[in-house]
Amino acid sequence: MIRFLETFDRRIVFLLMGLAVAIPLLAQISFPEVAGQHARATFDAIDSLPSGSKLLFSFDYDPASEGELKPMAEALVYHAASKGHKLYFMSLWPAGAAKAKETINHILKAHFPSYVYGTDYMQLGFKAGNETVIKLIVTDLAKPFPNDELGTPLAKIPMMAGVDDIRAMDLAVVISAGDPGSKQWAQYYVAAYPSEKLVTGTTGVQSVSLYPYIPQQIVGMLGAIKGAAEYETLVNEKYPLQTSRGPEKFLVEGQRRMAPQLTAHLLMVALIILGNVVQFARKREGKR
Repeated sequence: MIRFLETFDRRIVFLLMGLAVAIPLLAQISFPEVAGQHARATFDAIDSLPSGSKLLFSFDYDPASEGELKPMAEALVYHAASKGHKLYFMSLWPAGAAKAKETINHILKAHFPSYVYGTDYMQLGFKAGNETVIKLIVTDLAKPFPNDELGTPLAKIPMMAGVDDIRAMDLAVVISAGDPGSKQWAQYYVAAYPSEKLVTGTTGVQSVSLYPYIPQQIVGMLGAIKGAAEYETLVNEKYPLQTSRGPEKFLVEGQRRMAPQLTAHLLMVALIILGNVVQFARKREGKR
């Protein structure tokens, strides 16, 4: 057995890893998730607000990161709409406005037909300027955004009545892949106005740099697909959206994407154990 493992063709390892990833994806396998404190804090921040509260969504990511961020973005918007909140969409990334529009079409227009543009949700669109935009909209929203994405002056949009700046929002929800993103929102929005609330969804790489801001500047955080999967669990428990085959696909997408990670990691652990067995066996033979 040891001789076999010593001469094990590495191409078989590649094949096994490919199968470990492909089979759960093709079979659409998902495993149950237990929500951690950060996912639960994010959920509670939205769920504890009274219906009709104002939520600002900033889509600060592009297609390169949507594999991690799209599932949580859709779950967050679905949750907010299920509570009947008013939703304001913007972006500090050029491609972010398109991602917000995709989410609106996929979630709001498909599952919340009662949501009316200008009354229940609106799109401010993209604005260049990074953290400068955040500094401006904290005091004067109309300065960088005189019109919505469709060109309508903000003063003519019903849900903008009484909203002069983003401090009128009850919660900011930032879905971020890097800079500008969650860190800048924490530094230039919440740090400057500690009474404001911010939750965020981030990539795994970025999440490490955001922990120092929790919970003072960032109330809750969803980290990568794991965070999305945990959040989906909470949403499905309270606001289930069922089809004949089970929960709506977009509400288990994070969980589905976690399955190949689990099987691949288990395979890696098994291979590491086997490698150590071979190494110890070699040493033992050498002593003899």
